[in-house]
Amino acid sequence: MGIWSKKSVAVLQAEAAGEDSAHTLRRALGALNLTTLGIGAIIGAGIFVLTGTAAAQYAGPAIVYSFILAGLGCLFAGLCYAEFAAMIPIAGSAYTYGYATLGELVAWIIGWDLILEYLFGAATVAVGWSGYFSAFMNELGFRIPVQFTGAPLDVQGTHTLVGSQICYDPATNNVIKVAGGEVCDLTRYAVTQGVINIPAMVLVGLMTVLLVLGIRESARFNNLIVIVKMAIVLLVIGFGFMYVNSDNWHPFVPENTGTYGQYGWSGIVRGAGVIFFAYIGFDAVSTAAQEAKNPQRDMPIGILGSLAICTVLYILMSLVMTGLTSYTNLDVPHPVFVAIDAAGPALSWLTPIINIGAIAGLASVVLVMLMAQPRIFYTMSRDGLLPPVFGKIHPKFKTPHITTIVTGVVCALIAGFFPIGLLGELVSIGTLLAFVIVSAGIIVLRRVSPDLQRPFKTPLVPLVPILAILICGYMMYSLPADTWIRLFVWLALGLAIYFLYGKAHSKIGGRTPAGG
Repeated sequence: MGIWSKKSVAVLQAEAAGEDSAHTLRRALGALNLTTLGIGAIIGAGIFVLTGTAAAQYAGPAIVYSFILAGLGCLFAGLCYAEFAAMIPIAGSAYTYGYATLGELVAWIIGWDLILEYLFGAATVAVGWSGYFSAFMNELGFRIPVQFTGAPLDVQGTHTLVGSQICYDPATNNVIKVAGGEVCDLTRYAVTQGVINIPAMVLVGLMTVLLVLGIRESARFNNLIVIVKMAIVLLVIGFGFMYVNSDNWHPFVPENTGTYGQYGWSGIVRGAGVIFFAYIGFDAVSTAAQEAKNPQRDMPIGILGSLAICTVLYILMSLVMTGLTSYTNLDVPHPVFVAIDAAGPALSWLTPIINIGAIAGLASVVLVMLMAQPRIFYTMSRDGLLPPVFGKIHPKFKTPHITTIVTGVVCALIAGFFPIGLLGELVSIGTLLAFVIVSAGIIVLRRVSPDLQRPFKTPLVPLVPILAILICGYMMYSLPADTWIRLFVWLALGLAIYFLYGKAHSKIGGRTPAGG
């Protein structure tokens, strides 16, 4: 058997059907819950932060094209996810799909890679949430001491969460822009006034408790948050269009500066790779497949429905923001505020509402990501690749409580002590890699098992999976080189764990009997 062992689709489907097992997750989610879970994960940092910074630094008003390009990549990948999720309704998401098509080693790589998306992604968004929450509390007159709202160190050098070339003046610690030909020291860290980011840790703790209590309760909470932030986003779009100055859209595609990624077509592609962070989360819907009431019907609706809704909202929001003010003014932590302020007093009433929307929106992203990661661990443990303790289910709540608590504790510590720039560096490239592998898996499974029952079929195979691979691969290529280096280091660490533990304990490819 060995590292290329595959887990048959029949075995996976039998596991999913084990409704009476004490180790089975509770099926409590319908199509609407799954769609709102996807929206809850997608509408967050992208719409409130990255839209403005990517427009200012890479694409200008053509950030609209960046969202369309990233959305197309997600659409093609989402169609592949939908086929797998309907056919194999298991909590493992891309990890499980890789196991069924490309073998155990590839499955492990995907599972390890997804930690970058969910665990680091949740910590990244929690740190961003802390900034909005602290600012909101200051406005209300409750000032949180700065030492309790930030990490003790900040990264000096390239800030690849938004792909920007940023350095710090060592004398003042102020941000300074670096021109394309100048050298920026990538190895230094700046001591900040922060000691620990308590708001970020508290948020992670609260979301963890909610997830332990039950998937139904978590979904209801997420539904409420999604209603709030969708209403706020629609308010900004609706009233913002009334004050758009179309002159701000000219030129719609700013001329390239001569450096790859700075405006022009290369800037649109670089912008797409950067704002791809905004799309991560629609695949988190697939991790809830084992908790869907009717996964064959509801999983494709949840995945594709949430992706379609959010893509339209992103495009409209980017048009409004670049129409209200020049894209050059949006390179700030709160670009939506800058855009609304540019409209003058007529829209000033939206400012506190936007703050509430950002706080609610980012909280739901953390919730869904913290929901997804333990379910990956749960499935990997059931396959023997992680210790059995990761596969335990709470007898009352029917949630993977141990992995949820472990994930929450680790995420809280990361969010409390690490800066947002360092945390966000790997998230986009990790997600893109998972999408490429899942799309390749569709092609493989169609060839080796063409007669399998597929409740949802990806259309135009192999064209759609190939387009997903090409678009996501192109966006990966456009990301900075240091992001690739960190990815390879992370994967090397994961491979060491696999060969030291997972390979020997695997129920399919190792020494453990398949039924053990």
